[in-house]
Amino acid sequence: MRTPFVAGNWKLNKTPDEAETLARCVVDAVSGVTDVDVAICPPFTALERVSSVVCCTGVGLGAQNMYWEAEGAFTGEVSAPMLLTCGCEYVILGHSERRQFFGETDDTVNRRLKAALSADLKPIVCIGESFDERQANVTEQVVETQTRGALDGISAEDAQGITLAYEPVWAIGTGLTATPEQAEAVHAFLRRVLAQIYDEDVAQGIRIQYGGSVKPDNAAELFQQDNIDGGLIGGASLEADDFAAIVKAAI
Repeated sequence: MRTPFVAGNWKLNKTPDEAETLARCVVDAVSGVTDVDVAICPPFTALERVSSVVCCTGVGLGAQNMYWEAEGAFTGEVSAPMLLTCGCEYVILGHSERRQFFGETDDTVNRRLKAALSADLKPIVCIGESFDERQANVTEQVVETQTRGALDGISAEDAQGITLAYEPVWAIGTGLTATPEQAEAVHAFLRRVLAQIYDEDVAQGIRIQYGGSVKPDNAAELFQQDNIDGGLIGGASLEADDFAAIVKAAI
């Protein structure tokens, strides 16, 4: 039985003071929820402040990206050991905005993933198709290529510590959302791909989140699907009450 997992991606929002306030509100709002894993992912500059808020509360802390080297002449990058010192448990990798705006590829996602696993961070690996790819009926081809690329060289044992996040690019921040049936179809396909890469037991153990304009009023119907194990939440995670409502919809 897979435990649902809801994570909030705050993206480029919140100063350290604002992040600390929001984190306190989230902790209060999800207090008592025990059947869903919960994490919040603020900007790098707020990680330490938020860590002090969520410590020992049951709310996990994640970063939004990391580099694959531990140290060196890589201006502007942040490493896995640095994230660990900030109290991070999770890290988002391969988000479509990283791919679209900052040149991320399946290969660089794979490098980051291997480094995260080596550091005992819990990766959330994002995959998803663009609007044009959806219209061209190549969704399955795109997400399979991204999944196989990300997991290249990853053992079955390590794979069980990974969360996949299916985020159709056309539904991120647009107000558009895949229907529950559309989302479930891709999630079920991804689980079949995982079974091909590993085996059925491993495939059934890996959590696959949905992301893309998830809100309190559509979360429950999405999360009721057999292969959707919670969500990676963007805009709605910036409001504590909305985020908590989404978390509770996953119970």
